[in-house]
Amino acid sequence: MNAQARLAAVFLPALLAAGACGSGPEDTQSGIAISNVTVIDAVSGERPGQTVLIDGDRIVAVGPADSIYFTAAEQIDGAGKFLIPGLWDMHVHLTYDDRFTATMPEMFIRYGITSVRDTGGLMEKIAPVVERMRAQGAVAPRVFFSGPLLDGATVVYDGIDAPEIGVPNPEAPTARSRVAELKSQGVDFIKIYEMVSPEVFAALVEAAGTHGLPIASHVPLSMRASTAGPHVNSMEHLRNVELDCAANSDELLETRRQQLSAGEESSGMKLRTFLHSLQRREAIAAFDEQQCADVIGTLRNTIQVPTARLNALSMFPVFARDDWPEALAGIPQGVQEEWSGPSPWVSRDPGQRDLTAARYTLEMIARMHEAGVPVGAGTDTPIALAIPGYSLHNELEVLVAAGLTPLDALGAATLQPAKFFSLEDEMGAIAPGMRADLVLLDANPLIDISNTRTIDRVIARGRIMPVH
Repeated sequence: MNAQARLAAVFLPALLAAGACGSGPEDTQSGIAISNVTVIDAVSGERPGQTVLIDGDRIVAVGPADSIYFTAAEQIDGAGKFLIPGLWDMHVHLTYDDRFTATMPEMFIRYGITSVRDTGGLMEKIAPVVERMRAQGAVAPRVFFSGPLLDGATVVYDGIDAPEIGVPNPEAPTARSRVAELKSQGVDFIKIYEMVSPEVFAALVEAAGTHGLPIASHVPLSMRASTAGPHVNSMEHLRNVELDCAANSDELLETRRQQLSAGEESSGMKLRTFLHSLQRREAIAAFDEQQCADVIGTLRNTIQVPTARLNALSMFPVFARDDWPEALAGIPQGVQEEWSGPSPWVSRDPGQRDLTAARYTLEMIARMHEAGVPVGAGTDTPIALAIPGYSLHNELEVLVAAGLTPLDALGAATLQPAKFFSLEDEMGAIAPGMRADLVLLDANPLIDISNTRTIDRVIARGRIMPVH
């Protein structure tokens, strides 16, 4: 008997005893029933004509509508509608921009995002936010957080040239102590950043293993993707993969290490930006088919979170969307004004847009997906015109443009995040025993992935959330 079946054996009899199933006049009503709905998830595909019963924070029954009898406190007619697992955004920064922090949780819920993975924030800022989001009755997604970016002796996000969300780890002992401290503070995973040395990277990986923490990571600038990737659970942005796929990768890596050693730029952000500007286009131009196939082969157990909507912003500018003005109206006034003008991220003039990174992103996602590398959905919100919640739907559309099927894209935003945390027995599918995080849609996302935007209701932790 698998885990779902065991949970069903426990929960369904209990629900029957409580009266949420059955038709007698003495029944005590409880829970939520969604009847005659088409259920869609990445595990079982599309199942029309289903009834889904929820009791508390668990799904307790799923089956053909004519086989399940119930009386429930909340009854929803799902005829003509489509039920998917609650969506995740695997790459968010709740404390990156103070103008968004207070409103982000409700914005996520409004757009059907019922879980988020915060990939970098100082503990003194992120811990109170997490506490509020986890409070009883909060209108907020489940939140999993890493604490600060674990950077090297030089920190990219140091509070000078960029918001302060990173901390230094100059040596291996510092790194090990840092991970132990973060574990004691309750983090759910760690985030390794780009300026760490190979020695510090190895120490962070070892410490995370000791403390049972999954790892999200950028590829450190001093390392190859094929060297770092197999040691972490997810890689972010596809960044630095292009170097490993270049025919002259040895030369590029040596140049990069020399620049890092020289440290001539005045800050971590300037040094990182200089190196990316110096080498990224050259590496993409020097792409080697066989070498890249070998690199991708090393990453089959590492979830790739490409933040495709960010990397391909020049190809899919959000301000060109018909629904952009309405979405923009829902964010803080100061940001509305800022994002309505010229953007440092993408020109409003199509003739001025460089599509190199966008094409590379779509081609790399396609190659990885075809090779069986898992892909996860994350947006880097609120960075670069990423409206919290709204941007996740943009991400799904770009993933489909890159070659994923709509069902694959749904899996990237439901099943893969659960797998990152080894929670696939609890989240990512619609089945007995699963957590009651669900999104009811008015149109079929398998016909058009943009239909994930047609949200009728959001259920998070077994509660129907206010979304309109």
